[in-house]
Amino acid sequence: MKNTDVQPDEEYAIEVKGVYKDFLLPQEKNNSIKSSTTSIFRKKNRTVETQHALKDISFGIKKGEFFGIVGRNGSGKSTLLKILAGIYQPTKGSISTVGKLVPFIELGVGFNPDLTGRENVYLNGAMLGFSKKEVDAQYDHIVEFAELEQFMDQKLKNYSSGMQVRLAFSVATTAKADILLVDEVLAVGDADFQRKCFAYFRSLKKQKKTVVFVSHDMNAVREYCDRAVLIEDSELVEQGTSAKVSQAYSRMFMKEQEHEEGDSKTSLRYGDGSIKYTSVKVTPSTVRNEEFIKITAKLSVKKDIDGAILGFSLKNTADALLFGSNSMMQDKKFENLKKGDTFTIDWTIPNVLNDGDYLVNVTSESLAAEPCDWWEEAIEFSVRKETQTGFVIFPKIELGSTYGKNS
Repeated sequence: MKNTDVQPDEEYAIEVKGVYKDFLLPQEKNNSIKSSTTSIFRKKNRTVETQHALKDISFGIKKGEFFGIVGRNGSGKSTLLKILAGIYQPTKGSISTVGKLVPFIELGVGFNPDLTGRENVYLNGAMLGFSKKEVDAQYDHIVEFAELEQFMDQKLKNYSSGMQVRLAFSVATTAKADILLVDEVLAVGDADFQRKCFAYFRSLKKQKKTVVFVSHDMNAVREYCDRAVLIEDSELVEQGTSAKVSQAYSRMFMKEQEHEEGDSKTSLRYGDGSIKYTSVKVTPSTVRNEEFIKITAKLSVKKDIDGAILGFSLKNTADALLFGSNSMMQDKKFENLKKGDTFTIDWTIPNVLNDGDYLVNVTSESLAAEPCDWWEEAIEFSVRKETQTGFVIFPKIELGSTYGKNS
């Protein structure tokens, strides 16, 4: 949607200024089938309740930015996305956009389950404004991207939900746009397809396209978004870097836990406590010329849980996040955990760190990405190297050379 009443800053692709959105909900109490039937003729007995879906939302999205909108279910984030897409009009306030905007919302709307995948490609292409000739030119690319070559002549009703999303997303990628709005459509695809989709988004970013991503998956937000906003109870409660906003989001689900004896007094620890770290150790505690560093963590399961994602990250004393990983990225599964279980995990990382002091964050999350034990700055360790540089990391590098007239 482009609001011509507002002239956006040239730096921004989207500007949201003081947006409110209200919905009017008719209310009427009916105690019987008869009263329910006859109430339509008694308008004077009806009352209207106003639902405030969004309250005074303001932010800007820069051109070429991968921008996250996060919030719990019912917070108002999807309403905001639909306003950005022009599906809803704000009750008050304004939205301004620069460039063509394409919403990846409810992918597959307009697909016919009784038609084949091939026929639906042409049907959806027509809805996006493409001629048959243009779809012909894009068809092989669409099918290859969706990885559905063997299924294009099968009826869509025989596709799994994941296959349908892949096909719909692949068709949508053919639309030429400056701004893309994405509402967690990738959650249904498998991990390989999600990586392909995000690689596509990164390519758009290099082209200075803008991506707005609505999600409650903080791993995806931290990994892909430059900045984000957090919506809670219809209001914007946090905005800034993706790390800052995802941390604020996670804390909404957490209750602060008591520190274990020996925990750093400055560390922050949150979570529902269903899985809890009992100790974290770095070997060696002072790293010198060792090729590898080992992070060992012990955990205890406090209540039955279907599965967990366990992870770690490293940061320096300037609070710069350096790198990390988790069990999902490593394709390691921790499933069907039972109360009373205990286990130990080891992370072995190459010693690429420069001389300095470092902090380890450890995390455990449910499969629904709800924090169980989020322990920031669980332990500190030092790296001492004879040669020091101004770089953040200092991997082992070998130099080879030849010298001479014939070299």
